Amino acid sequence: MKPEIENKIFAVIDTNVLVSALIATKVESYPLMVVAYVFTGVITPVFNNEILAEYQEVLSRSKFNLNQQDIEQTMSFFKSVGVNVQRTEITDEVFPDSKDIVFYEVKLSKSDSYLVTGNKKHFPQKPFVITPKEMVEICIALKNS
Repeated sequence: MKPEIENKIFAVIDTNVLVSALIATKVESYPLMVVAYVFTGVITPVFNNEILAEYQEVLSRSKFNLNQQDIEQTMSFFKSVGVNVQRTEITDEVFPDSKDIVFYEVKLSKSDSYLVTGNKKHFPQKPFVITPKEMVEICIALKNS
């Protein structure tokens, strides 16, 4: 039996973070570091089928010029290590872009998770809505504790 990892970090990763990671040219890129933490098991991604479909659709856009095999491997890995949850519907928050609501609602379904986004202004100001840099700082603090 595998022991449970204490202080496991769960995060809903906004599509803009995933795209930024996959097109990053510098290893110091915070979005790339966030995705690297997923691949090393520090962060467990949280999503639902709508988020997975958005990842697939956006990553496949020709303007990003991403290798289809890399997209498939990333998607497959996220599905294999992540947590697929149902949305917790909300009606009391306003979003500039209705496509962002699913990320917020999925985060609410996993209370001990973060929502990592490059566009904090698109979401309600809550302590769990954080930037990739803030997520990296949390991961580093956890590693050093």
